[in-house]
Amino acid sequence: MTPSDPRTALQLRSLVKSSGALEVSLTQVPIPVPKDNEVLVRIEAAPINPSDLGLLFAGADMLQAVQEEAAPNDPRVSARVPDGALRGMTARFGISMPVGNEGAGVVIETGSSAAARALKGKTVAVLGGAMYSQYRSVPTEQCLLLPDGATATDGASSFVNPLTALGMVETMRSEGHTALVHTAAASNLGQMLNRICIKEQIALVNIVRSVSQADLLRSIGAAYICDSTAPTFMQDLIGALTTTGATLAFDAIGGGKLAGQILTCMEAALNAKPTQYSRYGSPIHKQVYVYGGLSVGPIELHRNFGFAWGVGGWLVTPFLQKIGAAATERLKQRVAAELKTTFASHYAGEVSLTEALDLRTIAVYSKASTGHKYLINPNKGTSRIP
Repeated sequence: MTPSDPRTALQLRSLVKSSGALEVSLTQVPIPVPKDNEVLVRIEAAPINPSDLGLLFAGADMLQAVQEEAAPNDPRVSARVPDGALRGMTARFGISMPVGNEGAGVVIETGSSAAARALKGKTVAVLGGAMYSQYRSVPTEQCLLLPDGATATDGASSFVNPLTALGMVETMRSEGHTALVHTAAASNLGQMLNRICIKEQIALVNIVRSVSQADLLRSIGAAYICDSTAPTFMQDLIGALTTTGATLAFDAIGGGKLAGQILTCMEAALNAKPTQYSRYGSPIHKQVYVYGGLSVGPIELHRNFGFAWGVGGWLVTPFLQKIGAAATERLKQRVAAELKTTFASHYAGEVSLTEALDLRTIAVYSKASTGHKYLINPNKGTSRIP
């Protein structure tokens, strides 16, 4: 890779070929000149979310990846995408795709609009893809001005996790439920959801996968915690659901038995205090929304939870489109106001773009487990525009 031209910069890209070969590399891309209502942001922190890993590595086993160097100082990583995953990727064959849903940094150039000029020199959070780039030009409406004293690291995860957590509560209310269940509950998102629910006095049943995760949630005030690895898990979950009356769950795991177990326990909790018998089970609707894919296997449902139930997909972007611009802006402003409290995120470390292509580093940041979330700082250790 030749030294950077003053108006070009580095961007992390992912390419899947029809043969099933994955190639992750750094590419020199032009630094755009912002249009009237756009700002140019020097990205200084971008989280590696599970959804980002899905696009970056396309389901490949990165423990079997190979480090390459196509030219001096031009690192590349190659791996093999499994045939099962490859079948759903036809539309991206041969397309070098930028990665990174969200990030934060400093506005260094602006377009001519008043809204754009007002952000000059400000630290903003940004949503819009391709955030594993040194510079991104985005419309002002895709920016969130961070409060005074907030750093790019503070604001890096201002969109995906906070708006997802808030969206879960909004969905609960709009669909007539009164309490929630959440899996992978000790994650950054799960901790945010707990803080929201504690503040708003919403009963939240947290499903975790270890004693240490349960202890973490207790330390922030969580009231209902069930460890899915415990031999008493089903009884514990029925007890928590009986107490809270939760009939809506958001599942980050996806595959396996957990969604079905939640529905089974919801039905058992409802039948613990029945009003009348029905051979079709409880008439109260029970819903599990799958919003993640920590397990890529099939969802296993054993039909012992009556007929009033549903399992479906839920994503934050369609949710925001559904509620509209005004409601979305209201949620964004709440995130900004509570950035260092309710919506604070914690990271295990930070890597540069070059380090993101090191196999040993990949083995660390690609772990989809609580406490292993990393940031990419695209401008770490590189020359940059002032």
